Amino acid sequence: MAEAKKTTKKAVKTVKEEKVVAPAIEAVEPVEVVEASVEAAPKAIAKAGKRSVKAIKETEEKIAKEERKAHASEVTEEPVFKAVPKARTHAERAGKKYREAFAKVEQDKEYGLKEAVALAIATSPTKFDASIEVHVRLNVDPRQADQNIRSMIVLPEGTGKQVRVAVFGDVEDVAAAKKAGADVAGSEDFLQQLDKGVIDFDVLVATPMMMAKLGKYARILGPKGLMPNPKSGTVTKDVAKAVKEAKAGRVEFRVDSTGIVHIAVGKVSFGADRVMKNVNALMTSLKGAKPSSIKGTYVKSIFVTSSMGPSVKVLSSEL
Repeated sequence: MAEAKKTTKKAVKTVKEEKVVAPAIEAVEPVEVVEASVEAAPKAIAKAGKRSVKAIKETEEKIAKEERKAHASEVTEEPVFKAVPKARTHAERAGKKYREAFAKVEQDKEYGLKEAVALAIATSPTKFDASIEVHVRLNVDPRQADQNIRSMIVLPEGTGKQVRVAVFGDVEDVAAAKKAGADVAGSEDFLQQLDKGVIDFDVLVATPMMMAKLGKYARILGPKGLMPNPKSGTVTKDVAKAVKEAKAGRVEFRVDSTGIVHIAVGKVSFGADRVMKNVNALMTSLKGAKPSSIKGTYVKSIFVTSSMGPSVKVLSSEL
């Protein structure tokens, strides 16, 4: 009897379990359908950690962005070059007066020296009394000691500027300098003016014996080009002669780092004849300063111009 009861209970339990499990099995989708939906979804979405609507949307946007990049790399478009506007020349950018003066000069022509000077004077567009400048490009290398051309000349017609000359020397030199026409002359009192920063001169002449006392003022005078130098004739025992030459129109010239000499040779008000006398003196000095190591062409180009006027090219053979 006891064994029969146990068997009956097991049978009832089995029937109940089958009734409970059967509806659950019917509710679950077939395995084939689930596998098909997974295969249809993109791999990136299938690997997403969260299955929320937001996460899926972000993943889809990322995939779409990558597809657009891949498509853009496949499409090769020709680069578009923008037209660069042509740069205007100095004459085109200058004022009306300069353009009128520029039109009078033939740019492809090389003028004779006298004709170039007259043209530079005629094409000066300024109301003030402009300077006439000469620019000579030499075939020299300023880095070489023998080719670093530096000299001074006394312009026959002067520079057209009022030059203030100062002399630093002993009592006798001061007296001789004042007699020769020096604007400032002194010894210890001159140094006191320098200590105060008073510099009211354009040229400074000193005697060799007094140069040692000017050493501490080199930082003040050097950058202004006022430090006396034996090569420029401003360190001399004959201070009277130096003062007269400075007043008469003595100028110093030297080549710059590119081998060009720049020098003013007078004023527009001088006229062509007076300016030509100064230009001839300059050309003679340049010829005499030609280094012996230079073979062949010495002058590359010559230009004459007024302070703010157009340049006039000169025949190189004029030097």
